[in-house]
Amino acid sequence: MPRSEARVATDRPHRYAKQLASHLSRRSRTSWDEESGDGTIEFQNGTGTLTATEGALLLAVETDAEHLAVLEDVVGRHLVRFGTKDELVVEWKRDTGEPGTTQRNAE
Repeated sequence: MPRSEARVATDRPHRYAKQLASHLSRRSRTSWDEESGDGTIEFQNGTGTLTATEGALLLAVETDAEHLAVLEDVVGRHLVRFGTKDELVVEWKRDTGEPGTTQRNAE
């Protein structure tokens, strides 16, 4: 299954991951473990993972090729909106070596 990953630099990776999991739980099944800093998102057409590390939030999505850009956009767009004041940028890289989509605040 095609996969795309993003590393988002932030001083608050746990906060953003928890907020993202909570927000997306309205339409998808999500989980977030504050202690381990890991979370999952079960979309209708794929899955996502959230991993809070020192200084960054690591994101990954897996789905069929047809929906990869859609899941990149859903996860990235919501995260960027939550992190407006921190000016978060989400740049996806696909396992094929191709660049994925990019989400950032509109200027």
